Amino acid sequence: MQTFGYLTSMLPIVEELYPNKEDQKEALKTYTAFFNTEPQLGSVVIGITAGLEEARANGKDVDGETINGLRAGLMGPLAGIGDSMVVGTLIPVILGISLGLSTGGSPVGAIFYIIVWNLLAYFGMRFAYFKGYEMGDKAVEFLVGAQGKAIRKAISIIGGTVVGSVAATWVSVTTAFKLRNSSGKVFLNLQDKLDSVYPGLLTAGFILMCWWLMAKKNVSAGKTMILLVIIAFIGVLVGFFNPGLSY
Repeated sequence: MQTFGYLTSMLPIVEELYPNKEDQKEALKTYTAFFNTEPQLGSVVIGITAGLEEARANGKDVDGETINGLRAGLMGPLAGIGDSMVVGTLIPVILGISLGLSTGGSPVGAIFYIIVWNLLAYFGMRFAYFKGYEMGDKAVEFLVGAQGKAIRKAISIIGGTVVGSVAATWVSVTTAFKLRNSSGKVFLNLQDKLDSVYPGLLTAGFILMCWWLMAKKNVSAGKTMILLVIIAFIGVLVGFFNPGLSY
């Protein structure tokens, strides 16, 4: 997955630290082991190993096994923190702002997202890299220990709150289903009945369905979107959804 991207990022460091080609080959073997984590926050691992590689080149007691053990130990914790902080919190917040700026078909929202996300990603990864380089192996205790667990729990709670808020604000699923008597008068408006019991029930149901498909059944986001289009199309045909509304 990210193994060879990692190796490529270490290549200029190894070339500078080891003038001899054979030493370079030996050093790079360390970075052929499997690696995969959240890519933005994961840059801190590259910073840490850059510092360790420099220490190894200067003759300190650091070997490839030590470096690989550290990489393997940080993959999981950083994935948990990064996914909650970046994917679960930061991106939904930026998207929420962008959606607001896109009202009426304005391109400002898309431009805002592209600029802000790329700036945050670039400078955030740069900061994480150099912070990892400065902290060295001290980062392991911070990220894997009790502090790391507390951070992961706190960020996951914040991420869940943000995703729920964005979903409640921007997702709206309603039904146009009505039953009429012989004279044409409506005696059952399904949406009104649902709102009297649980406002936003259909919206919550569709969100939970998407979560279940992607999180529990490993259905891709693309296939889930296609399924939603099919459901909306059939729903409009049978009169369950109003074709004049956005779902």
